[in-house]
Amino acid sequence: MATSLKHIRIKLGAAVLAAAVTAGVGVAVAGDIITGAGSTAVYPVLSKWAEAYEKSQGISINYQSIGSGGGIKQIKAKTVAFGDSDMPLKPEDLKSANLVQFPVVIIGIAPIVNIPGVKPGQMTLSGKVLADIYLGKVTKWNDAEIKKLNHNVKLPDLDITVVHRADGSGTTFYFTDYLSKVSPEWKEKVGSDTAVNWPTGLGGKGSEGVAAYVQRTPGSIGYDEYAYAMQTHLTWTKMINRSGKVVSPTMKTFQAASANANFAKVDHFYLIMTDQPGAQSWPLTGTTYFLLRTDADKADNAKVLTFARWFLNHGQEAAAKLDYVPLPKATVQLIEQYWHKQLGA
Repeated sequence: MATSLKHIRIKLGAAVLAAAVTAGVGVAVAGDIITGAGSTAVYPVLSKWAEAYEKSQGISINYQSIGSGGGIKQIKAKTVAFGDSDMPLKPEDLKSANLVQFPVVIIGIAPIVNIPGVKPGQMTLSGKVLADIYLGKVTKWNDAEIKKLNHNVKLPDLDITVVHRADGSGTTFYFTDYLSKVSPEWKEKVGSDTAVNWPTGLGGKGSEGVAAYVQRTPGSIGYDEYAYAMQTHLTWTKMINRSGKVVSPTMKTFQAASANANFAKVDHFYLIMTDQPGAQSWPLTGTTYFLLRTDADKADNAKVLTFARWFLNHGQEAAAKLDYVPLPKATVQLIEQYWHKQLGA
């Protein structure tokens, strides 16, 4: 149902936007529709917020779940009122593009696998093993590196099929940033970005594309935002974190990782939370961000910020139910101060 509604909103939005262009008015916010594009990781909770907001306020959110790279491109091209990116932009890049950014919700990313007989949370991986798999160095599920971490798991003599994102993705940024921190070889040969030259594997478009490949390919491994993985019943793995502890992707471990985040000490909320210290910290934790233009029509930005203020203050329960970590009240206050300073809101 959620996917169907998404497409209906997009088609309806396109018609309204076409009419707006003909009339010579702004295309980012047309009538009672606010347009946005970007991260697929935020879509499960953003769709819930949009549905509730439309019921309470009568304003539709036409959001295109096309990946963080696409969201950045569209907000830069002035074709949407807001972009959403799981990768924060550096302050200097924001300034040069006339953009501002602020955090929306904290996310966790999890390795997902399709191994016959292996259930969710039964397998454990380390950062080094994960990097070696994605480098194409570990190619069998019964490889000694994997068996060493999983003494009580029956691992088949099965080829590993690597799956990654094919589009520009903030989820990919966090995943490759983490691999760069735990594997010098990965950092040197591949590095981190929303899109990289993958040494091996198949590319899927969006969270749904990676999930689909993994679901139908025995022996495969991929990565997805945890809330999305849970909603689509994917088999996730545990991880060994920076402190050498085995942890599962849960609200508790995402919160443990984000506890080290102090947005008050950074410019434009630029903060990367992968590979945080702490016995309970999940190593693949990140943040998703809204992007707005400083040179957009003030009334258009105000409509987006009204929506953002609503979900930051009234949508956090829905976020928690979907395994996202709500932002602390102190961070929400920082965000509202930032709006006033940067956008005069």
